[in-house]
Amino acid sequence: MPAESEDAVALGHVAERLLKAFPGLDPRIVRGTVDTAYAELRYARVRTYLPVLMERRARDLLAATDAE
Repeated sequence: MPAESEDAVALGHVAERLLKAFPGLDPRIVRGTVDTAYAELRYARVRTYLPVLMERRARDLLAATDAE
């Protein structure tokens, strides 16, 4: 399976979890934040932990957004 397909699946799973964790936020904001987190990390050489790191980064960004 190509890395791009794996990344797309990971993006979907992370977005689903974060939509449940932040139900008060607009789904477009959540998905956009996940995309931003992915963009920051997509060139990582070791891809094993990419979904975990991406989710943590997106969660931090969303927590800051939710606090505003």
